[in-house]
Amino acid sequence: MIALSLAEVAAAIDGELLRGAPDTVTDGQVETDSRLVGPGSVFFALLGEETDGHRFVPAAAQAGAALVVTERHVDLPADATTAQIVVADGYAALAALAHEVVARVRTASADRVDTDGTPAPLRVVGITGSNGKTSTKNMLRTILSTHGETVAPEGSFNNHVGAPISMLRITHDTRYLVVEMGASGTGHIAKLVRIAEPDTGVVLKVGLAHAGEFGGIEATQRAKSEMVTDLPSTATALLNVDDDRVASMRAVTAADVVGFGTSAQADYRLSGVSTDRDGTRFTLTAPPVGPSGDGTSEGSLPGGPVPVPETVDVRLAILGEHHAMNATAALAVAHRWGVPLADGAAALASMTRAERWRMELLQDGPEGVTVINDAYNASPDSMAAALRTLAQVVRPGERTIAVLGEMAELGEFSVEEHDRIGRLVVRLGIGQLVVVGRGAMPIHQAATLEGSWDGESVFIEDVDDAVHTLQEMVRPGDVVLVKSSKSAGLRHLGDRLGGVSA
Repeated sequence: MIALSLAEVAAAIDGELLRGAPDTVTDGQVETDSRLVGPGSVFFALLGEETDGHRFVPAAAQAGAALVVTERHVDLPADATTAQIVVADGYAALAALAHEVVARVRTASADRVDTDGTPAPLRVVGITGSNGKTSTKNMLRTILSTHGETVAPEGSFNNHVGAPISMLRITHDTRYLVVEMGASGTGHIAKLVRIAEPDTGVVLKVGLAHAGEFGGIEATQRAKSEMVTDLPSTATALLNVDDDRVASMRAVTAADVVGFGTSAQADYRLSGVSTDRDGTRFTLTAPPVGPSGDGTSEGSLPGGPVPVPETVDVRLAILGEHHAMNATAALAVAHRWGVPLADGAAALASMTRAERWRMELLQDGPEGVTVINDAYNASPDSMAAALRTLAQVVRPGERTIAVLGEMAELGEFSVEEHDRIGRLVVRLGIGQLVVVGRGAMPIHQAATLEGSWDGESVFIEDVDDAVHTLQEMVRPGDVVLVKSSKSAGLRHLGDRLGGVSA
């Protein structure tokens, strides 16, 4: 966190300083997990569903926390030098502090320039969508890091706690802040947008991920549209125009709308997408961007040169045609902020994976077995995309095996969507299906009904039993996809099949 006095922190979060000198300066890392607290840290004691952070305040003080933020007075060890601020709502205080820090850095950087004299203020991008948020965030971090200090969350730090914690990592040297914005209900993304006030808001896709929590696809669309609804006219809304529900968000934002996708209406248009075991390739055509990096077209003045679109061939080591769309979104954001397309494409080529357990290619499995471990998140869209990738990367003479677990949080749509996946497995010609867990049983039932299968689909209730079955089933040359929601526990199964130590 940037340096602030205790008085400034208390004012920002509307808190009462109970312990500590008002002019004492703190600049430690903000944590909500006492196990991560170190000397100088700021610890927020939050009330959770399963535990109360106030229980760990003494431990945080003993670990060297410079400041604890609590909702009530908590006795600290007598020898602790830890300051304490009491607030009415810990979550609201965390959000308020993040907003204050981002606003201060943005103001301080307003007149900052690069060595070549071009403006270099803090740029903030928010990314949401039913699928692809984390992969796009990682791609954008990879690109932007080559041009300046970039802060982006680790893993899927994208909720009302994780996103503010990520924002509080910025310093006065930060050039780019990438915020992943997830939600499990209406209003969640709007709150994060109000905290970060993005210069660019990206909406990737509206799908059935978490549909059970949202209450249906229409509610999901409304929630995702919160990314762009409150953006000012000076901001940019980057929308996937291939998704009609995302494209329709043009009508609810005052921001400058820029489209990406495969259609002719896309400003950033990808074409020629192909994928195999070596990765994913496509061509991206982009509008010219002015030297200020603000999206202004070159040659817009009378008598200037005619704008010429830029084209770049992009090669990803990451598997899956769906990652071409994520890469396009990342390249578009960076390009409009002044990063040349060629530089962005070169940075993406260096990525070996989108994220741990996301289309992660494990080629060192026993006896020449190739494993694609994609068992961290799963929705109907991402499950279908992973299955299509499996069918595309197989080589002559190889057998495909899909090991599928439950897609969580689908609510009333669960049976229908699992059934749809089972039928897709058959239609794609997948050689063997192994369904793990009772929640995923409709996949097995639908596959059995769809095709004239005799043992090509196997249902197993327990993950450990599935490991033993697969160890006996796989043979040299097999290509195995492991896909499920995190709660199904299949990601560790994928690691074991791929020879990766826990």
